[in-house]
Amino acid sequence: MMMYIRQRKETKPVEVSEDFPSPKEDVKLEKKLPSGCASGRFWKILSSAVGGTVALCIGLLTSVYLATLHENDLWFSNIKEVEREISFRTECGLYYSYYKQMLQAPTLLQGFHGLIYDNKTESMRTINLLQRMNIYQEVFLSVLYRVLPIQKYLEPVYFYIYTLFGLQAVYVTALYITSWLLSGTWLSGLLAALWYVTNRIDTTRVEFTIPLRENWALPFFAIQIAAITYFLRPNLQPLSERLTLLAIFVSTFLFSLTWQFNQFMMLLQALVLFILDSLDMLPAVKATWLYGIQISCLLLVCMLQFFNSMILGSLLISFNLSVLIVRKLQKNLKTGTFLIRIWKLLLHLLLVFCLTLFLNNIIKKILNLKSDEHIFKFLKAKFGFGATRDFDANLYLCEEAFGLLPLNTFQRLSETLLFYAYMFVLLVTVVTASVVAFHNLSDSTSLQPVDQTRKRVVDLKPEAAYNLIHTILFGVLALSTMRMKYLWTSHMCVFASFGLCSSEIWELILRLVHLCNPKRIWVMRYSVPVLTLLCLCCKSWPGMMDELSELKEFYDPDTVELMNWINSNTPRKAVFAGSMQLLAGVKLCTGRTLTNHPHYEDKSLRERTQAVYQIYAKRSPEEVHALLRSFGTDFVILEDSICYERRHHRGCRLRDLLDVANGHEMDGPGESDPDLRPADHPRFCEEIKRNLPSYAAHFTRVFQNKTFHVYKLSRNK
Repeated sequence: MMMYIRQRKETKPVEVSEDFPSPKEDVKLEKKLPSGCASGRFWKILSSAVGGTVALCIGLLTSVYLATLHENDLWFSNIKEVEREISFRTECGLYYSYYKQMLQAPTLLQGFHGLIYDNKTESMRTINLLQRMNIYQEVFLSVLYRVLPIQKYLEPVYFYIYTLFGLQAVYVTALYITSWLLSGTWLSGLLAALWYVTNRIDTTRVEFTIPLRENWALPFFAIQIAAITYFLRPNLQPLSERLTLLAIFVSTFLFSLTWQFNQFMMLLQALVLFILDSLDMLPAVKATWLYGIQISCLLLVCMLQFFNSMILGSLLISFNLSVLIVRKLQKNLKTGTFLIRIWKLLLHLLLVFCLTLFLNNIIKKILNLKSDEHIFKFLKAKFGFGATRDFDANLYLCEEAFGLLPLNTFQRLSETLLFYAYMFVLLVTVVTASVVAFHNLSDSTSLQPVDQTRKRVVDLKPEAAYNLIHTILFGVLALSTMRMKYLWTSHMCVFASFGLCSSEIWELILRLVHLCNPKRIWVMRYSVPVLTLLCLCCKSWPGMMDELSELKEFYDPDTVELMNWINSNTPRKAVFAGSMQLLAGVKLCTGRTLTNHPHYEDKSLRERTQAVYQIYAKRSPEEVHALLRSFGTDFVILEDSICYERRHHRGCRLRDLLDVANGHEMDGPGESDPDLRPADHPRFCEEIKRNLPSYAAHFTRVFQNKTFHVYKLSRNK
């Protein structure tokens, strides 16, 4: 499916009235200048009020900024409804179609019934969409839109996209609060938020992939991290601790409910807790609470998703259970000399690892679970544990989004000083954490809880230690898989701003150069962030204004023509086959039944997709016809952009993946594996255009433009 963005021919300039808060705001409010308890309390309350107001303002301004960019890129308010829907590309269109389906249902009850007993997403099958996909957010929004008296004032599509842009305000505010909690000054939060906005290309993609699951989930993930950061503070009051646990539970539950990859992100979080608990850098009882919240939230989501087996078979549940079991068995883990503790830690790690694999394999065998096997095949091939000809694994390996993080990412992050600040803070905190960990392991006689304040030359608070290991593990994930960089870069903004505003870090640096005193610490803590803010605004403001003044327009006439033709010339119950990405748009724009779709977390669907994709392989017309008719196909859509693909190199084109999976030699110059053989038939998508009798007997062309060719299948066997 081809889509272009072109410059608008005639339009009025858009005035942007919202400005970012000036970095010259008075940050000295946070220093208790007046003496006396009452004066100190007044300045603290005033500082918190100002900081909270700035957080809300910067969140709302970010939301408006991203919404304006979306409008400017597509001229969304002026294009037709079908063009708006086409702009929700690939799986985004599939998710939005269920929101549209719920709104078009005569009653809410019928809408729910249509989702639970759906027979249009996969032909010749009835599936439970609430079990298979994370679409409760679409259900909730559709119910809200029908209940609220806003139908006369706000179109359904705007209610949807404004909700997502509103969540971006929540996201930025949560990042702001996390940085504030870590550093003790709201100036840090302001710097984190501005870094997030000025590095928008690498921190979010919400303005052009609005319905994507991560855009729903990451704001709740950021709230959870902020709540965990506060929860790990020592000496919390019981009421504060209980309320924080509630916030962690709710945010973890919403994060898990809105994204199918939640279990993998929370597995990294569980590894963070495991590392810190093993090194005695956070209280064991708090780690236990967090393990329990993760398990309980996943089980609750599992129930809401009609006992989705992929959740029950997740590594996260197996890992958390293993950690809790092994900890019970190794009660004296944190005693002994340094070498003894190292030995105990290695044994602890081995036991947890082995028990995790054992439990996970047992659960998967009991449930006969194969939904996530493509992920492990992909990881095995990606990290060099043997080449593979598996079609699904290679489909991921050849996508740029699942490749290594490009080096130009760091160049962009360096232009805003974010990467330099991040590496500086990371270096200091890693050294500090190493010293603290060595001290903990060496102190064989100390059984004092972590949350009791211990006077050391070098120390690292539990909440800072958590965010340190969090940023390291998510950094490794981002470096290995580019699509996951948004989890890392947003936290990078938090971590870098915290370090520049941290009195502990500046105290350590100044102590090393023998210049440490309270006044110098205060000067460094505020002067460096303020100078960074000034530099950031001066450098980024002109570019942001240029972005807001650049007006474009959605332009994809071939796809619009195709969707209009389908609506006008095919039966409502017609079944369409084609590429996953295009069919998601067909479902949204026309409501026709599909053979396959982009939500790839199901083994039978992956097998069906590979079978449908034989239209781009070297197969006979009889074989392709039989395969397509086995799924009830009435029409098949061929795309020249796939048949004659040049975007990927040889070996990564879709037709190459199919050839290798079928045991055929690839096209074009270059060598093929010696065991691959020449195909017995020409490539189907090329040969069918010649309209030879053997093809015309099974396929009749009924639509054609520069991009798409639609063929009707004969019903003869």
